[in-house]
Amino acid sequence: MSGDEPTCTVETPHGPGRLVVTPAADEGCRLLLSHGAGVGIDTRDLEALTAALPPNGITVARFEQPWRVAGRKVASPPPTLDDGLRAAAAALASLHPTGTPLVVGGRSAGARSATRCAHDLGAVGCLALAFPLHPPGRPERSRLDELTGCGVPTLVVQGERDAMGRPEEFPDELPADVVLSVVPGADHGFAVLKRGDLTQEEALAVLVETTLEWLVRDVVGSSPGSRS
Repeated sequence: MSGDEPTCTVETPHGPGRLVVTPAADEGCRLLLSHGAGVGIDTRDLEALTAALPPNGITVARFEQPWRVAGRKVASPPPTLDDGLRAAAAALASLHPTGTPLVVGGRSAGARSATRCAHDLGAVGCLALAFPLHPPGRPERSRLDELTGCGVPTLVVQGERDAMGRPEEFPDELPADVVLSVVPGADHGFAVLKRGDLTQEEALAVLVETTLEWLVRDVVGSSPGSRS
């Protein structure tokens, strides 16, 4: 983070969270992102989107959950993450009450929370980065129903080597409004091998370009009140 982004405290039923907003000058939509279970909002994927999307008309708001703000190392249970995300969405709407279309997303645990909350928040889309299809080494404990039950157009961006859900572990036939995109050679954190086919910069460029194309083509362009 540069330290220049507007930041506000978000009161939730489980303590204060933090919302960091990077605004777009010519706003076409807003993307609200939350983080994973062992990291904060400064991961390589969230930072890459924050740097690239606002110049393209997409405001990026990153929400840091209360457990992270409090300095704890272990994430609180999934229902508390959903409470935090809902509070962040309300805070974002009160900060910028313009009716701009909202897309809800996140990485890993944040992606799960986004799929559970997107419909009820009135989001026009859901961005699921590194969706944890199952716990590591436990493919029988599938979380596919959270993804398929999201209820809004969803983009899943998955690393080719993701130990919590490799692309081939997803069904061949997903709902029509769920798009699965793969970052070659990337793991759950979208890190690539030093001698892989893509450099780290190239892998993040794939993630950013895929997200931007989906937002413009499938979300912003088809949303009520979107720019002409």
